[in-house]
Amino acid sequence: MSGSPSASRRTVLRGAALTPVAGLGLAACSGGSGGGAPATPTAPVVLGAGSEVSRGGAQLYQDQNVVVSRAEDGSLKAFSSICTHAGCAINKLRGTTLVCPCHGSEFDAKTGKVLRAPATVPLHGLSVEEKDGKIVAGPGA
Repeated sequence: MSGSPSASRRTVLRGAALTPVAGLGLAACSGGSGGGAPATPTAPVVLGAGSEVSRGGAQLYQDQNVVVSRAEDGSLKAFSSICTHAGCAINKLRGTTLVCPCHGSEFDAKTGKVLRAPATVPLHGLSVEEKDGKIVAGPGA
């Protein structure tokens, strides 16, 4: 007796147990219509005080799915913080690097460019300005 039937059964059972977990991971990355904030603001939105974004730094506004950076010259740039790989909301900013929780893609918050795959498309840029000491981003900002 070689014991291969029990090994085959174990392999099948292990595979069956992992299948639902893999499906949950895909559902979490769909990013689509599960409610919550839209992928990008659909109207101008006040994000916070201008002082929240220092020169050379960046600030992640998770509730609005926006990241804002300020160049050394004081100018602002804003990007959607929805990963272009699988639509996950990015929830981690390390310095000026955005890190996607789903598959580890990384983006430069100053330029929107991909720093680490699996994403290959840069983040979507948004209009941004500082009005009355507040950062405002989105269409018409």
